[in-house]
Amino acid sequence: MAVYTKISKKDISIINNNFSIETIVSFHGIKKGIENTNYLLKSKNKKYILTIFEKRVSKKEIPFFMKLMDILSRSKINCPKPLKTYNKDYIIKLKNKSACIVSFLEGKDKKLLKPSDCYTIGKFIARMHVISKRIKLTRKNSMGINKLYPLLNSIKFKSKQKSNLKFFLKNNLDNIRKNWPKKLPKGIIHGDLFIDNIFFKKNKLSGIIDFYFAANDYFMYEIAICINALCFDSKKREFSINKQKIKNLIRGYESIKQISLKEKSSLNILCKGAAIRYLLTRLYDYSNTPKSALIKIKDPNEYYQKLLTHNNFNSFEDYLN
Repeated sequence: MAVYTKISKKDISIINNNFSIETIVSFHGIKKGIENTNYLLKSKNKKYILTIFEKRVSKKEIPFFMKLMDILSRSKINCPKPLKTYNKDYIIKLKNKSACIVSFLEGKDKKLLKPSDCYTIGKFIARMHVISKRIKLTRKNSMGINKLYPLLNSIKFKSKQKSNLKFFLKNNLDNIRKNWPKKLPKGIIHGDLFIDNIFFKKNKLSGIIDFYFAANDYFMYEIAICINALCFDSKKREFSINKQKIKNLIRGYESIKQISLKEKSSLNILCKGAAIRYLLTRLYDYSNTPKSALIKIKDPNEYYQKLLTHNNFNSFEDYLN
């Protein structure tokens, strides 16, 4: 979530005229996140989220996200439910861009996860995977390994030191691509389960948000993303892996859905792939985001450290012991 596109009361009128909802009386931008423009909308009795899709989201793929959230919410997976217009469409036009309205998910993200939270998150992800495996929707992962080379080439490296970084990234990406697993169990994954996309209410997990990287991919890749995003502790910008959190994440997942030996043996390379993905996207945002955007740029160094950690591991057991 972020704010690239500014809206006005005139745009709110367009929303009020298109959706069968209470009249929106106030709105403000949400600064968290980096991908799309988001606003919190308030009526007298309810809240909604407006998302305006920016350049990384392809217009033709938006219906996939809308249908996915709709099916998941109807399947008792707590997530935002997209609203339909009077014309039964999910999408409207605002500022010449595609936009949608989704229901407001109660709760908020935690600043710090406990190991017990990771167990609960693991269970939630497994429940979602069991359902998503049966959903007949298809979207290729726009941030898959083969898609990362153009991203690397588009980063503006400014100094000799940065050139060394580019060499490091290219070598790592080549190695990851060469060793990427084949034929693991797959289905639709969330693909971006960061701590700020996971909501808790009264210390219980209330749901997940931000499905705009969801795609058909390996279920174990979702676990790898979560290990990177949720299972490291930080102190003074130093990031260290928390194996107890990983154990609980996997135990929670396996209480619902078994992880195969082949999936477990692929964890290290999948974790490297997830780490370099976020390192590259953060480097790109650091060098390419306009200064006028109301957005908090995330530190690329975090994922540089995490990639180094994974480079020192080999087996599934290295993540647990």
